Amino acid sequence: MTNKAHYDLCVIGGGINGAGIARDAAGRGLSVLLVEARDLACATSSASSKMIHGGLRYLEHYEFKLVREALQEREIFLRTAPHLIRPMEFVIPHEVTMRPAWMIRAGLFLYDHLARRRAFKGSRKIKASASSDLTEPLENKYKTAFVYSDGQVDDSRLVVLNAVDAAERHATILTRTICEAITPLSDHWKIGLHDTLKDRHFEISARTIVNAAGPWVRTILDPAGLALPDTPNVRLVKGSHIIIPRLYKGDHGYLLQQPDGRVVFTWPYQDNTTLIGTTEVDYSGDPYESTIDDNEISYLCQAVNNSFKNKIDSNRILFSFSGVRPLFNDGTQNASAVTRDYKIHLLQKDNLRLYSIFGGKITTYRHLAADMVNRLTDTESWTAASPLPGGDIKEADFNHFVEEQKERYDWCPHDIIERYARAYGTRMNILLERAAEGRNMGFHFGDHLFEAEVRYLIDHEFARTAEDILWRRSKLGMHAGDQTVKNLEEYLSKEPAT
Repeated sequence: MTNKAHYDLCVIGGGINGAGIARDAAGRGLSVLLVEARDLACATSSASSKMIHGGLRYLEHYEFKLVREALQEREIFLRTAPHLIRPMEFVIPHEVTMRPAWMIRAGLFLYDHLARRRAFKGSRKIKASASSDLTEPLENKYKTAFVYSDGQVDDSRLVVLNAVDAAERHATILTRTICEAITPLSDHWKIGLHDTLKDRHFEISARTIVNAAGPWVRTILDPAGLALPDTPNVRLVKGSHIIIPRLYKGDHGYLLQQPDGRVVFTWPYQDNTTLIGTTEVDYSGDPYESTIDDNEISYLCQAVNNSFKNKIDSNRILFSFSGVRPLFNDGTQNASAVTRDYKIHLLQKDNLRLYSIFGGKITTYRHLAADMVNRLTDTESWTAASPLPGGDIKEADFNHFVEEQKERYDWCPHDIIERYARAYGTRMNILLERAAEGRNMGFHFGDHLFEAEVRYLIDHEFARTAEDILWRRSKLGMHAGDQTVKNLEEYLSKEPAT
């Protein structure tokens, strides 16, 4: 087929890096196409540890620049996405046989001062006997602990909202669209695409390509003969997490030091569960098919059992998930020591440019995106000062916003208001505006999922399947019963392909 459209920029990959780049570029006036083979955030970007953090343990590997950038981004997140991000205190029980106390304290001092800190509390040392709310769940062997702050995030919604903002700035977002071929011509790239929903093959042209395909970054390059001797390799590292019934009371998390030098986090998740992770295992299979294995389950359970009075085993696991991190392969032998920084590689063919993204982490995606788009235009990045969709909450005071919404929609149950506020921020008003007229949110699929929300996700957030809605646009899949899923699937089956 002949070319249907020409773009300044084609971004391949709908994870956090691709969505962030598309948003920044569209906001700087470039015509942008983003193509994603499946759904937004369908792989690595929905299987993170759900944390916005500076990377305390990266200080041991002298990654001061990366940590400083990540700490700066934490503050930006709280200003621009206060509905998605919330600060959380983490307790580090001191293992006297591992890192000495002075080393932890020095690391925390750096963590507190590498970047200006406004919204996050500083670190402190506590005695186990004097801080029962923070240390009561821990084994009695601990005499002291350290407390510091980081952030919690809904990772997949972060991706989706970047794509939503990009679309509202006139980017074209095509999900379920596979990049099949890339061909350099005299003044543009010819890109062959496959719309898997309509089973339609077509072509577009673009002046520049950004390959942000994550674990598939080399898969885009190699078949097209676009990998050169100096093209980096990607190292795939699987990180797995388990979710169990609530392990302890309180809104704080724990950082547990492990004998192998790694750390495992635990923190409250989805009201009544605890999230535990992550592992780091080299991986060579299909990233879509990664799952937790018995060794990883044993590792995470043992990490909890070494530190907490409340013991767990595999029978306590409600859910698990695994994601494959596409790290820049810097030759480091130990998977946990591989850099989390990113590398942008340029392939130049005459006047054509193809950039490939290797590595990166969710906390620094906005910085990466700005760096990438700076290479395409002389205009300045704008994303540090502009809220993500729904993030325009007055003075970023989320709790006050929730109370106002409860008064505004006094007919709607408070637990639904709180969930909508956390997911959609001020955009929840679009969702509820029509429903408010008749105080009717449409068909109830079950488990507090209503037609008004489903329609919003289809119309505004690129949702197409029950999995999109229940697991990536929300986490209702953790609570939804079989009948709810069936009702939703039947409803969606009547939706025309778009």
